[in-house]
Amino acid sequence: MSKQFYGKLLFFLKGYCMPPRLILASTSPYRRALLERLDVPFETMRPEVDETPRPGERPQALVSRLAAAKAGAAATQFEGGLAIGSDQVAAYDGVVLGKPGGHDAAVAQLRAVSGRVVEFLTGVCVRDLSNADERQDVAITRVRFRTLDEAAIERYLAREPAYDCAGSFKSEGLGITLVDAIEGDDPTALVGLPLVRLCRLLRVFGLSP
Repeated sequence: MSKQFYGKLLFFLKGYCMPPRLILASTSPYRRALLERLDVPFETMRPEVDETPRPGERPQALVSRLAAAKAGAAATQFEGGLAIGSDQVAAYDGVVLGKPGGHDAAVAQLRAVSGRVVEFLTGVCVRDLSNADERQDVAITRVRFRTLDEAAIERYLAREPAYDCAGSFKSEGLGITLVDAIEGDDPTALVGLPLVRLCRLLRVFGLSP
């Protein structure tokens, strides 16, 4: 057989053995820091996705849809690879809490969750950009907030203005002082990217961190 044939074969085998390109469809520093734990190279991009809930949309359906939309948005910038999309909301009694975006909204959210059990739903989606095959999962974490008075709320927000976190709650920081209990099977889900579920999904596509 010719050297040209062996050269082509070697090129093919190298391409075949290379792990797929990994893209995080998020510019969240929290999700980036979590994905870095897996010690695999990845790129990031900003997904242009309208996060407005649809009329009557349930929280689990919302985070599933948005996680898939964010992963799919990577196709506008990348031709191949595995794209990761994720989204999170907090919910209680049918009320959905997103990111407050500012102080007044954060105060209102923390007043509302005072003394309640709140579900934090974190959706994750992995999409193969070469053929649009995708897998999804949702992690649900139940957080029981202690009773919070106005002084406790203002003191917390002065020290940790969690305006970019669903429910104004940053569990990996001082937010842990606001709760009595946390119940869930994926400790990273509350931070914004459920790594236990993500690793499971990545293995489906042949990537084992």
